[in-house]
Amino acid sequence: MTRLSRTLLTAAVLLTPWAVTAQGASAATGCTSSVPYASGEGGYATYRIPAAVVTRRGTVLAFAEGRRDGAADTGDIDVVLRRSADGGCTWGPTTVVAAGNGDTRGNPAPVVDPRTGTVVLVTSYNGGAVTEAQIMRGEVPPERGRRVFVQRSRDDGRHFGPPRDITAEVKPAGWRWYATGPGHALALTRGPHAGRLVVPADHSVAPPAGSPDTGREARYYGAHALYSDDGGHSWRLGFVADSADGGHHPNESGAAQLPDGRLYFNARNQNGGGVGHRLDSYSEDGARTLTRPYAVQPTLNDVPVVQGSVLQPWGRDVPLLFSGPSVPTARRALALWRSTDGGASFTRATTLSGRPAAYSDLVQVGRGTVGVLYETGAAGPYETITFRRVALPG
Repeated sequence: MTRLSRTLLTAAVLLTPWAVTAQGASAATGCTSSVPYASGEGGYATYRIPAAVVTRRGTVLAFAEGRRDGAADTGDIDVVLRRSADGGCTWGPTTVVAAGNGDTRGNPAPVVDPRTGTVVLVTSYNGGAVTEAQIMRGEVPPERGRRVFVQRSRDDGRHFGPPRDITAEVKPAGWRWYATGPGHALALTRGPHAGRLVVPADHSVAPPAGSPDTGREARYYGAHALYSDDGGHSWRLGFVADSADGGHHPNESGAAQLPDGRLYFNARNQNGGGVGHRLDSYSEDGARTLTRPYAVQPTLNDVPVVQGSVLQPWGRDVPLLFSGPSVPTARRALALWRSTDGGASFTRATTLSGRPAAYSDLVQVGRGTVGVLYETGAAGPYETITFRRVALPG
């Protein structure tokens, strides 16, 4: 890609979507929150695992897992979608993007291709009768274990093509668990890899030879990234950070591109070493490698062991944002943190509610406004998936 084309790509990405979105949102004056998903509605016992993007036309797409039979992580699970044309205030009907048909489809990681406006969705799969524990122990045949799929929409998220299996491109032999995101993926808009789509993900490996953990549900988690330079048609495996790096266990991950072009990765620490529940690192080559191993981010120690989201909003001197629960020992009180030093440190900007809360995803819905799509409820965190509009922290 030439320097001129990269410049034009950056200008299109930074100016067009947010201008359109701001116009659409202005029609819903006074809107602060909405509930696109409520457990027990639409034929699903529970909705979980939110992910959100804004299309080139300014439509907010809210993805989730529709779990038909209960709250369990495996079973008959579909990837579902609702669309909003007014910045997340009202929502169209629920549609099924990837049907489980008795199996498990989930971990949605959507991204908008900045060159074409195509919505690219990467998801994970396993047989509905198997559990994560069985997969971690290596008891599940490859065709029923964790697999990776991609889908594309060229009509603003109204319709998606069928899931296409890309497991062979991005999952090495010997890996057991595999999970994309969850939460929005990343489209690079500056630097030599402008246009690249990057999906943060996690995996597990078998215990080392001779380990006493052989045959047990050993949590040898690691983080990695997969990326595409052709709009999601083909994929490659990027960096791989396994549990041996510093004794930490990087797990569910999010990513953001900083103003200087570097990529910032923030991951859940799944019962790893150290006292912190969040780990982070950077990449200077578009997610092919990391500049250092994952390390504890001590300024996010209030976050429990849970998925979180990161977002670098558009604008001059706008801070990097992180969302997650803010009680170290419980999934409760979803909050936003801000960083003015590229993720080196964070300070809490606002707490959205003291109610139970768990997974979340951040998306920019207008100039000066971000949306938070998150799990919450009165008695527990999985009663609804709520969309909250928040003024961009200064």
